Amino acid sequence: MSSSVSRRTFAQSLLTVPLAASAAVNSKFHGVMIGAQSYSFRDRSLEDAIKAMQEIGIGYCELFSGHSEPTLSNGQRMNRQELRMWRKTVSLDHFKKIREQFQKAGIVLSAYNYSFRDDFDDDEISRGFEFAKALGVKSLTASSNVKTAKRIDPFAKKAKVRVGMHNHSRIHENEFATPESFAEAKKGNSPYIAINLDIGHFTAANFDPISFLAEHHKDIVTLHIKDRKKDQGANVPFGEGDTKIKEVLTLLKEKKYPIPAMIEYEYKGAETVSEVKKCFEYCRKALG
Repeated sequence: MSSSVSRRTFAQSLLTVPLAASAAVNSKFHGVMIGAQSYSFRDRSLEDAIKAMQEIGIGYCELFSGHSEPTLSNGQRMNRQELRMWRKTVSLDHFKKIREQFQKAGIVLSAYNYSFRDDFDDDEISRGFEFAKALGVKSLTASSNVKTAKRIDPFAKKAKVRVGMHNHSRIHENEFATPESFAEAKKGNSPYIAINLDIGHFTAANFDPISFLAEHHKDIVTLHIKDRKKDQGANVPFGEGDTKIKEVLTLLKEKKYPIPAMIEYEYKGAETVSEVKKCFEYCRKALG
């Protein structure tokens, strides 16, 4: 992999962890697990993202693949072929070390975001489930294609790892955005093909996350919490858009749905940690 950081150097960078395990970070309020997609901290390293979550008081995390995969020496991401080869050859110890970082920080790693797409070959699909096992997570989330679900299903069933398909607001026959796209992906597949419902994107596509959550909660492995305006509107600070964040969290609380609610900070704010903290406090107060 020309111009890339060596695997040894990258692996060594992951060993910078606290000398002793921290106390567990508790961010469960009235039975509702409030966490963060580490993509929220995409402006910093994994180590600094973990520190930020500890500072805010976030005890659950869905790991963004960008925090586990190396960058090139110039700071850019690998090209498609380099990334494919890295995924096929990287030692699973790499992911076990990441798991240890979260354990020592007292943060529960609940899912890994590994986005299967149409151009994935079988080996690349299979490796995603090996990464999940090494990380100790029971589910993967994926910004995937609808047609890819049938290829993913046998691997998910064999590994006994659920894959939550992540929706965006762009409506296209091969992208997840509508209730029908989720239904199509699940058609004929095992219960291991599941849903990662992004309530902000769902709202922007003019669908109701409340009714969908109530009807499909058994199929949902995790929620992404953000606020957006309807009609493909922008990401905005929590409470300023049309997304029913409070109502969604209240439904989780009242029905005792065991679904982690992951803050995904995407709007333009002053500074990442302070903005994610605002999102976290909004969710905490919404739960009473």
